[in-house]
Amino acid sequence: MRQLGELEAEIMYRLWTWGRPATARDVLTDINKQRPLAYSTVKTVADILYNKGMLKRHKEGRAWVYTPTCTRQEYTASQMHEALGSNPDPAGTLVSFLDQITPEEANALRSALRAAKRRSDA
Repeated sequence: MRQLGELEAEIMYRLWTWGRPATARDVLTDINKQRPLAYSTVKTVADILYNKGMLKRHKEGRAWVYTPTCTRQEYTASQMHEALGSNPDPAGTLVSFLDQITPEEANALRSALRAAKRRSDA
């Protein structure tokens, strides 16, 4: 999965946060609380996200209703995997990453590794 552009990310983050399907108009209404944007812009970017496979959609009346095809966690994991896969020294990259994370993030990583080990042992 390729990295999202600025408006693509704004749309996806709203849909992930809301946890419910939404129309381009719903997204526009929320974005317009912070900055003005045209409906056609949001609609076009939602259609691009649909064509990229990031959103699925169905019709309700005359409007398309959009739903993410992956969770925010799955998207982030794919970005991390892509970054590691494109690096000639993935171990060095991981060490550098570990040098930058907080103790809380390190604990979350340990928990995730234990959970993954339990799944693989099952």
